[in-house]
Amino acid sequence: MINEIKQDAKQRMEKSVEALRTQVSKIRTGRAHPSLLDGIMVPYYGTDTPLRQLANITIEDARTLAITVFDKSVSGAVEKAILTSDLGLNPAGAGSVIRVPLPPLTEERRRDLVKLVRAEAEQGRVAIRNIRRDANNDLKELLKEKEITEDEERKAAEDIQKLTDVYVAKVDEVLAEKEKELMEI
Repeated sequence: MINEIKQDAKQRMEKSVEALRTQVSKIRTGRAHPSLLDGIMVPYYGTDTPLRQLANITIEDARTLAITVFDKSVSGAVEKAILTSDLGLNPAGAGSVIRVPLPPLTEERRRDLVKLVRAEAEQGRVAIRNIRRDANNDLKELLKEKEITEDEERKAAEDIQKLTDVYVAKVDEVLAEKEKELMEI
């Protein structure tokens, strides 16, 4: 029973760290990366469709993405979707390929992005602490129902705290990595 609670907490904490990595990867640095366009939806035959399903996104050079649309009739809609997104990018259509140059980040914009990354990391830490709280509540419930002893509950709570510390450290690693990436020119 205790092992199930620990395992569940570990899986949920792992998912929280992965969710943070996904969130943080969407925040653009000065470099081109296809995942920057992951959140873009393009109207295609009356349905909003993810850009990745309509086009091949490649890195042309360090600051340029090249988008090759599968259906040429959608090129205009893809350009418009990128323009209207909150990424601040200006796509340029060149025949069958749409090029998206990434403007260099200003120092002020970098600091804003670092603040955003720190806020995301804090949300990750809070999520992990909430998982710890849920696991501890489950342990207290087992203790109340006399399914485990106080010593077992205390030992399991210590194990869950150690697990929490490990995953909070992983969140801090993701944060440090992204901050370093954002601040390098």
